[in-house]
Amino acid sequence: MAVDAARSEEGFTSARATRVMAAACRAAGLDDTGAELIRLGENALFRLSSVPVIVRVARGEEWLSTARTEVVVSRWLAGEGFPSARIIEDLEQPFLIDGHPVTFWHLILEGDRKATYGELGGVLRDLHSLTVPESLALPSFDPFDKQALRLDRAVIPDDDKAFLRKRWRELQDKYAELKFETPKGPVHGDAHVQNLMVDDQGRVILIDFEAFCYDHPEWDLMVTSVEHYSLGWQTDEQYADFVGAYGRDLYDWDGYRTLRGIQEFGMTTWLMQNVQEDEETAAEYRRRIAGLRDDDGPRDWRPW
Repeated sequence: MAVDAARSEEGFTSARATRVMAAACRAAGLDDTGAELIRLGENALFRLSSVPVIVRVARGEEWLSTARTEVVVSRWLAGEGFPSARIIEDLEQPFLIDGHPVTFWHLILEGDRKATYGELGGVLRDLHSLTVPESLALPSFDPFDKQALRLDRAVIPDDDKAFLRKRWRELQDKYAELKFETPKGPVHGDAHVQNLMVDDQGRVILIDFEAFCYDHPEWDLMVTSVEHYSLGWQTDEQYADFVGAYGRDLYDWDGYRTLRGIQEFGMTTWLMQNVQEDEETAAEYRRRIAGLRDDDGPRDWRPW
């Protein structure tokens, strides 16, 4: 009980994630000397300097089933020859270290450019055309997964928590009324352009299978359409390239507004988990919560 209390009080900080990463490396027989924290979001990502490996540390044991899904999806996509992140095969994964699932991935050596929105549309088109084998059990897309946990643990004002809980219930009601017209298939679940990497051979590679599921493809189109129409993060030309490559503009669907609300809510609660890290993160959270409180107001949110 004392350990759990201390863990809850500390939260998932960069310092805690570093300690878990080091312990996981010891368990895996890898050297963590000089490991670099490259991202702290839903997971903490570390790049090892001793070997070309990325270590992903999840926030808590509640993410264990998610980590297991990531591992099996990586293996399936590898078998399909799909350009995607690869798990380290000679390790039994995921590890569970002090209540945190940990996975180890091959480092992707980046090239000299970023992926384009046209490439994102093409990758999603190809992904959605794959047939999921019966042996691969994937969850359905749950837009509210972990939201209650995020709100319970968030270090934010009580008024913000009350507002977010009310918005959460409203979105659940709207979600229940959605009618999809497309068949279900493999869905990435967090399909933004930052989840593509271009390696040093020029190959475009899909990464981050945390939200991978079996559901309607609209969930993957939601991300870029909201970033364009609501947040203005792409030019008209970039978005046109995305739509042209995929073959559909989600904005034309009458369920778009509901998906917009779900996406913006998720973007805000994702960021609020790290408000204690630094003032820059806290300031961006304040921008996002202010935007949620004014549905029709402009969004000055920044990519994170």
